Amino acid sequence: MKNTNKATMIGLVAVLLWSSIVGLIRSVSDHLSPTGGAAMMYSVASVFLLLSVGHVRLRDFPRRYLAWGSLLFVTYELCLSLSIGYAHSARQAIEVGMVNYLWPTFTIVAAILFNRQKTNLLIVPGFLLSIVGICWVLGGEQGFDLAGMLDNVRDNPLSYGLAFAGALIWAAYCTVTARIAGGKNGVTLFFILVSASLWIKYLLEGGGAMDFSFDAIVYLLLAAGAMGFGYGAWNVGILHGNVAILAGASYFIPVFSAALSALLLRAPLSLAFWQGAAMVSGGAILCWLATRAKRAERVAA
Repeated sequence: MKNTNKATMIGLVAVLLWSSIVGLIRSVSDHLSPTGGAAMMYSVASVFLLLSVGHVRLRDFPRRYLAWGSLLFVTYELCLSLSIGYAHSARQAIEVGMVNYLWPTFTIVAAILFNRQKTNLLIVPGFLLSIVGICWVLGGEQGFDLAGMLDNVRDNPLSYGLAFAGALIWAAYCTVTARIAGGKNGVTLFFILVSASLWIKYLLEGGGAMDFSFDAIVYLLLAAGAMGFGYGAWNVGILHGNVAILAGASYFIPVFSAALSALLLRAPLSLAFWQGAAMVSGGAILCWLATRAKRAERVAA
């Protein structure tokens, strides 16, 4: 197998690992509490990254990347883990995860607005389809139901708000770091900072008991592995594999994530939910095609 194909396969493994994150985070939170479970998860993931990627040398990173990258990455991961942990039910955790998966669409829009990424009119239906898809997911059994969606959000505005904020923050992270990272990858350092932030929050809340049962440990190791090795595998794929294939596959993460989460959490999902998830993925793909089409036009010219 060619090195490029092997790297692409490794990158595709990252897509599967990330698709399992919502269900695994929720499972860890159920056993170890939202904050304590997240702190343990990012701590173990940090160890995995130190063993696989290596130690962090701060002098190798641009200062602006360290500052902005740390702030945005840590904030995003806090929003992601706590939004899922604070969900009132398994079904709500999956819905919250779906809101977070607006980030691919937001990232492309941010690249157009701030990085002068060329695009075409496909971006408009793509963006609208993603937003309608989220409304469809949150509307419950009826699909697009404004009253039902508002009732759903009012039930737990913290979780939904954190998930939406996380989608915007990750789009900002991708847009900003693409310009200032200088080809460096600070994910190991960022994970350590996330775990430290969560332990501080855990201690300020007064700690609390964590149920370290066999199931809890298994879910913890799986979640930490999926997060840590997912970032490592994605980095290999992006650097040495077929970026077009990986980018296209990543836009199906919302559907993959819903399927794996429903299986892990034993939470049946309605037809309306799957329709909404497909819209979120479809909208992101349209946004991606909008930028790809423009790039192809420039090459042809």
